[in-house]
Amino acid sequence: MTNKNQNKRKEEKVGVRINKYLAHQKISTRNGADTLVSQGNVFINGKRAILGSRVNENDKVEVRGKNNIKNYVYIAYNKPIGLETPNILIKEVFPVGRLDKNSHGLIILTNDGRITDLLLNPKYVHEKEYIVKTKEKLRSNFKQKMEAGVNIEGYKTKKCKVTIINENTFKVILTEGKKHQIRRMCSALFQEIADLKRTRIMNITLDNLRPNASKEIKGEELNIFLKEINLK
Repeated sequence: MTNKNQNKRKEEKVGVRINKYLAHQKISTRNGADTLVSQGNVFINGKRAILGSRVNENDKVEVRGKNNIKNYVYIAYNKPIGLETPNILIKEVFPVGRLDKNSHGLIILTNDGRITDLLLNPKYVHEKEYIVKTKEKLRSNFKQKMEAGVNIEGYKTKKCKVTIINENTFKVILTEGKKHQIRRMCSALFQEIADLKRTRIMNITLDNLRPNASKEIKGEELNIFLKEINLK
C-alpha cells in the first residue's frame, strides 16, 4: 500500500483537523480557520470546536458569525522592472506568484489565501500570457521547438502556444509556472531575452495599466476569475 493510500485511510479513521477541513471546503485558509476556531465561531455537532479538533465524515460542521470573516480584495498590479515581488507593498494584500526582478507586468494581489494553491498548484491548468523580446533574431525553428516543450535541466516543459510578432518578439501562453521558466526555455533554444512582460493571468489582463499602478478586480471580471478557479 502506498503512503498516500495509508494516509487517506488514517484520515478516514481519525478524521482531519478542522483547519484542513475548512480549507478543503473553501471557507478559509488554514490560518484563517484557526482564527475562526479561536474566536469561537466554529462548531462540530453543535459543540464549539477548539484548535486541533478533528472532523469525521458524518460530522456536522457550522461556521457562525460569518460576518466576522474579512472581505476579500483582489487587485491587478503592474510590477515594474527592478522591483522584486516580495517587496511589493500594498496594504493588507500579498502577491500570488511572482515575477523575477528583471521581468515586469501583471501580478495578482489579494488577502484571500484560498486562491494561492488553486492558482499556483501545477495540477490546475490556468493560462498565463507573456510578451517576450529577444536580443537576437528568432531562429527559424524557434516556434516549433518552444511549442513542443523544452528540456530544461532534465524537465520537459508542457506544450505551449507561441505567436511570432516580429523577428525578435513573440507571445507565449503557458499553463505552468516553473521558476524562470521562459528564460530557461529560451536559453535552451539559444535565445537570450531582452524583455519579458506578463500581460494576462487567466481572464485578468494588464490592459493599459501603467507600471507600478493597480486596479481592483471586481464585477463580472472577478466572477469569471473565481468561477474558473472553482471558488464560485
